[in-house]
Amino acid sequence: MRAVVYANTGDASVLQVVERSLAEPAEGEVRMRVAVSGVNPTDWKSRSGAFGGAAAEPTVPNHDGAGIVDAVGSGVAGIQAGDRVWVTLAADGRPASGTAQEYTVVPAERVFPLPDSADFELGASIGIPGVTAHRALTVSEDGPARLQPGALRARAVLVAGGAGAVGNAAIQLARWAGATVITTVSSEAKAQLAGRAGAHHVVNYRDTDAADQIRAVAPGGVDIVVEVAAGANAELDQSLIKRRGTIAIYANDGGVPFAPDVRTNMGLNARYQFVLLYTVGWDRIIAAGEAISRAIEDSAFRVGRRPAFLCTATASRTRPPPMPPSRVVRPARC
Repeated sequence: MRAVVYANTGDASVLQVVERSLAEPAEGEVRMRVAVSGVNPTDWKSRSGAFGGAAAEPTVPNHDGAGIVDAVGSGVAGIQAGDRVWVTLAADGRPASGTAQEYTVVPAERVFPLPDSADFELGASIGIPGVTAHRALTVSEDGPARLQPGALRARAVLVAGGAGAVGNAAIQLARWAGATVITTVSSEAKAQLAGRAGAHHVVNYRDTDAADQIRAVAPGGVDIVVEVAAGANAELDQSLIKRRGTIAIYANDGGVPFAPDVRTNMGLNARYQFVLLYTVGWDRIIAAGEAISRAIEDSAFRVGRRPAFLCTATASRTRPPPMPPSRVVRPARC
């Protein structure tokens, strides 16, 4: 089979297409024929050497992907050959298991069902952005550990950077779970993306009265902030979070040093939770994957498209056409 690999870190020129033997799934493993491989920032940063150091062994890039189960190892329950699935963190601790190849073998816990209504492009775009968003929305002290309809009812969620991959996913999942969703963006084009994702209120953070606009929607403060620019937004977040509220930080875009005011946060009993999937634990990743698959089944989670709960037409339940040749998609970023 064909696979993309790199043995040394660097720019895209280090990538090579090679022939590799087809591996058999061992106990607890699943082999998937890859239809679409998704590229996330963590993938190209690792390949470039921006973090993680030099490659310890030949590495197949890309953690996310979607396709059809080709074979299963012993001890695997609930998954069988022919199932349409999506995978995430395929190459975490397994350099040969990235999705930039025709077939990949991964542990069964990294595999989730892809509903018939979803195409493979969506499946390959779910993993890291969607699971990160789910984790950010479920870290509150008084909140749910898993999202479902009604889980965030009567809560106000502020999503910073609602046009980015994680922000877009957080909007859709929070809306599906019943929250009032507010998001900040920097342009009209991004506002349209955030609005299509289901945000109830979209605010340009460059407006001088951005904080006032958000307070008008959530006069008592917001319960959860899903934060992509922790340093730049620290003062804004502290002024908007309610007592015992949570600021979930998954990035610090812009590179502004993160320096929250201690006295202010003590008075609020605010919680700051940092989010990184590689160390969050597989129990939480599995919970997120199962919830996201349900949201897709409910036609409430789409990438770059208006979720069905905002449309008048009923989502099609027709099975997509046969799997096309493998290809790569790149989720949107802020």
